Amino acid sequence: MQELADEAAAFDIELSPQQLALFSRYQVLLQSWNRRINLTAVDDARGIRQRHFVDSLTCATVTGDLNGRRLIDVGSGGGFPGLPLKILYPELQLTLVESVTKKVHFLQAVVEALGLQSVQIVDARAETVGQDEDFREYYDWAVARAVASLNVLLEYLLPLCRVGGNALAMKSAGAESEAAQAAHAIAILGGAEPRLQPVRLPDRQETYYLVVVEKVAPTPAEYPRQPGRPAKRPISPERSSDNL
Repeated sequence: MQELADEAAAFDIELSPQQLALFSRYQVLLQSWNRRINLTAVDDARGIRQRHFVDSLTCATVTGDLNGRRLIDVGSGGGFPGLPLKILYPELQLTLVESVTKKVHFLQAVVEALGLQSVQIVDARAETVGQDEDFREYYDWAVARAVASLNVLLEYLLPLCRVGGNALAMKSAGAESEAAQAAHAIAILGGAEPRLQPVRLPDRQETYYLVVVEKVAPTPAEYPRQPGRPAKRPISPERSSDNL
């Protein structure tokens, strides 16, 4: 795992030997479970290290120290970016949301095997969680990776953020265009103008973006809408009369 330490250091992230040992165990579990259930198309050691672990850790370049903070990872899948951030910041209060039960079982196995504390795993859809008073407008950070277009994704994330908290979307090329198209949705959902930070992973040519949207006003009670509705009818100026 020395390569992981070196690549993380390029983003000013320092990993201890104990943390590297946790990442090593995580990799073994991911590869083992991936033979039985479809967790990720990236299954080789280098790919897992760079495209899952380092990729997730780059979130720290915009969140800062998350110890003592509350973060919810929506559509967590194999645990990214939430679990790597939990390894980096042991005092992070983490919630993982995943609607595919077999992936929930994997997340539970990783949390148990790594001995991680203060991790809650929720087997539900994002829209349902966003309307639950136990989760709504509770988190300092709501994050997601490769879940949906930005105007859809922010309908999942912003209702979960407290006012003064932030939504963080990990997006690939096209993030600037998506951010412009999401402006109407962001205004409705209580967000400020998005900030885009470009990131390039080691040995990769493409640039991706960390899109941060601060929550500046409460989200109207009707959002998120019922499951499936955000993806089928994204919030847009053209559909403002049909958004609900």
